[in-house]
Amino acid sequence: MRAMAHYLPLSRVARLVGQSRASIQRMIHDGELATFDGMVDMNELLRVFPDVSWEDDGEFKRVQEIKEKAYGKRIYERALPDKEVLAERLFEMGREFAAAKTLLLHYDEVLRFLNDKLDDLADRGGPALYEAVAGVKLWLKRELDAAPKEAERAESLLAHESVMRIMSAQVTVQPSGHEFLVEGNDTLLEAALRVGLPLNYGCSNGNCGECRARLVSGQLRRVHPHDFTFREQDKANGDFLLCSYTAVTDVVIEAAVAGAADIPQQRIPARVKAVERLGERIVALHLTTPRSQRLRFLAGQRVRLAADGIAGEYHIASCPCEDRQITLHIRRDNRPFTRKAFDSLAKEDTVTIEGPFGGFVYNIESRRPALFVAWEHGFAPIQSLIQHAMSLEIADAMHLYWVAGETGHYLDNLCRSWADAMDNFHYHPIDGAHDPAGLVERLLADHGDLAHTDLYAVGPHDLLRALEAGAMARGLSPLGWHGEVL
Repeated sequence: MRAMAHYLPLSRVARLVGQSRASIQRMIHDGELATFDGMVDMNELLRVFPDVSWEDDGEFKRVQEIKEKAYGKRIYERALPDKEVLAERLFEMGREFAAAKTLLLHYDEVLRFLNDKLDDLADRGGPALYEAVAGVKLWLKRELDAAPKEAERAESLLAHESVMRIMSAQVTVQPSGHEFLVEGNDTLLEAALRVGLPLNYGCSNGNCGECRARLVSGQLRRVHPHDFTFREQDKANGDFLLCSYTAVTDVVIEAAVAGAADIPQQRIPARVKAVERLGERIVALHLTTPRSQRLRFLAGQRVRLAADGIAGEYHIASCPCEDRQITLHIRRDNRPFTRKAFDSLAKEDTVTIEGPFGGFVYNIESRRPALFVAWEHGFAPIQSLIQHAMSLEIADAMHLYWVAGETGHYLDNLCRSWADAMDNFHYHPIDGAHDPAGLVERLLADHGDLAHTDLYAVGPHDLLRALEAGAMARGLSPLGWHGEVL
């Protein structure tokens, strides 16, 4: 007999089987994995992944670390939810367990009633009916006594999924359809920002109301006070502040996802964490913003840096998901700030960040394959875009073409590690000594049809113009072209 239906959201399915959400969505699209209302039945998961061992699940390992105090108090604070949230999640799971047990007791009573009715029929009938009833009862007993084929794996899967539900809650954002998990003591806003989802917000401390959202389903709990006042009608409508609430159960919310035009210009003092030499001609400048002033930006954008009256504008190379950490790649040239970065900027120095600027950003509404082309140190914004796409797990497949000459492929090992770690990521380093026409042909040689692709390119104007024309000739939609002149 089949086990009772139990449905799991895609984010938890991806974690349980150790694959990206994009890979699971591709399997669904290809008909390899069936879903019901966007959820996966436990029996279907057991069928499609017969060799997966749940014992390697990361959530169980984290619980074991907590039990053994392997990382001390910080692990408790970061990994475990607030005690009241934890209590409510356990209470909700207890209610589900009670409902399931009540249903099983009801089924037991129905089976007893059926058994009595079958005995009555056998007593009133002849030998043939008695034999038939005995056969039915024997079959029924055999089926009830027999463990389902996947019982042991199903039990393990349910146990691991239960731990996941205690440790984290899934959030689905409407109308965009994005999903993320709330873990530890994070608010909904903090959890969204950790994966790089740019939900609208302002002060992030409950005063401005810019992070206003609406609860569609599920249960929330306020974990931070706020001064923003809602009307009674707004409260009845389910309105709340993302910066003040966390999710107790899986929730669906309505919230605005910010675009480049929605992010305000900011001016933030930052500290130099490190000046890392990536070669003779490139340094990576690592900055840390204050705890109370996280820089809002989208992957691919630029900022202006200033120190001691000297300023320069550079692309951000880090992902918006990296909290207060900002990284920029600075190429050696004669600009004043560049000379300062190479010659005198040191750890703990103060650098003022202004921005962000630019509209060269990732289209997070797209699930199409992405083609990335970086010219020399134009790899910086491309790195930001790629890491953002990885964090959100939204691109069906990614190809990176990095054309480099005098700067070299200064983060070649990083790119190769991406390719080694992910089946859907492909890295192509290219020597920069090519004429534009020949280079474009080489870049697009493996992509005869670009009708369902997004192309992100950073480089000199002539290269971008030739690349755009070549891509359009292969069917690229004008909406799929994203170019940034270096």
